[in-house]
Amino acid sequence: MNIPQSNLPRVVIIGGGFAGVNLVKAFANKNVQVVLIDKRNYHTFQPLLYQVSSAGLEPDSIAYPLRKIIKKHKTSFFRLAQVEQILPENKEIITSIGHLSYDYLIIATGTKTNYFGNKAIESSSMPMKTVPQALNIRSLILQNFEKAAIADTEEEREAYLNFVIVGAGPTGVELAGAIAELKNNILPRDYRDLNPNDMHIHLLEGADRVLPPMSEHASKKAERFLEKLGVKIHRNTFVKHYDGTTVTTNSELKLESETLIWAAGVTGAPIQGLKAEALIQGANRYKVNQFNQIEGHTNIFAVGDIALMASEDYPKGHPQVAQPAIQQGKLLGKNLLRLIDNKPLKPFTYRDKGSMATIGRNKAVVDLKHYKFGGFFAWFVWMFVHLMSLVGFRNRVIVLFNWTYNYINFDKAARLIIRPYKK
Repeated sequence: MNIPQSNLPRVVIIGGGFAGVNLVKAFANKNVQVVLIDKRNYHTFQPLLYQVSSAGLEPDSIAYPLRKIIKKHKTSFFRLAQVEQILPENKEIITSIGHLSYDYLIIATGTKTNYFGNKAIESSSMPMKTVPQALNIRSLILQNFEKAAIADTEEEREAYLNFVIVGAGPTGVELAGAIAELKNNILPRDYRDLNPNDMHIHLLEGADRVLPPMSEHASKKAERFLEKLGVKIHRNTFVKHYDGTTVTTNSELKLESETLIWAAGVTGAPIQGLKAEALIQGANRYKVNQFNQIEGHTNIFAVGDIALMASEDYPKGHPQVAQPAIQQGKLLGKNLLRLIDNKPLKPFTYRDKGSMATIGRNKAVVDLKHYKFGGFFAWFVWMFVHLMSLVGFRNRVIVLFNWTYNYINFDKAARLIIRPYKK
């Protein structure tokens, strides 16, 4: 892998997500050699993926080159590779481009889409975990508009204009709101030969309310916002089968749709090689202690979504969102430096900064510890937090410009079919 030999301890980080990026920053120009490995050469700001899917943002505004993050770190290296196996007894990993030894290994591989074993849905639905997947959804939505404009029958047109989103967590709710804004603001102007009333957005949720992880207050407000935008909400509804055109559910509801977007859950993305008892089955997350050490290992750590750190407040582990990953990454960086210097480690304590979701223009909900609110102010808070959380000044400027342009013109300027999607 052409990593130079060094007398410094070698820290290998697998994954350039929120946890991995914060770890790399913590090791900047310290007395360690850092090797960051990822199968993509960029960090993705996943909370805004849905805006790429709905033509609100271009992908380069939410992606940031990993090499740019470490360009001033003299002892840090990046390799574009897929890690295939860990050999803990040899302190070595096997990747798609070769083997690499380590002194300390940190797994920050995050999650992947969870289809709950349903192969039909896996093969026919649209996931949204990566930038390429978001671009696929964008292309498919726009292609469906074009096909609907030349459809021969009403049934065919209905299938192209029916959009089904499964999972009413923050991702599903935000995407439903964004697609509804396409219907209300873009369809009447760009596709004058289509009737906007023929387009329907269906949001399916297995629980009895939307935004199950958030408060009842946020859930009720979000439902009102969605219904005002014209989104049809189906609670206590599970998808049993989807063949690419027909959505079959656990109720009498049956939908004809060319587009089913799967936002119903995630599962961990572990790597082969560690003992089975280190991995919690079902969740596919590594069992870690309060220092993020994987059970049974002193020099292998897991952080972020792939780590399950049980505590009194979080018996099932921390929520799989950005903040735990960021906080764990920052602390583990400091702890590893303390470990190298033979100093005691500091246990991790999660500081819950609240949760939020946006439903569209001037519509959002925010849950803080002692205060819950929604509407325009929540929307403004949501925008500010996400803008400041982006990696890179350029990305912040581009996103702010796009949001300002979209707000003034009721427009989504990135509605381009650059790479046509084929089912």
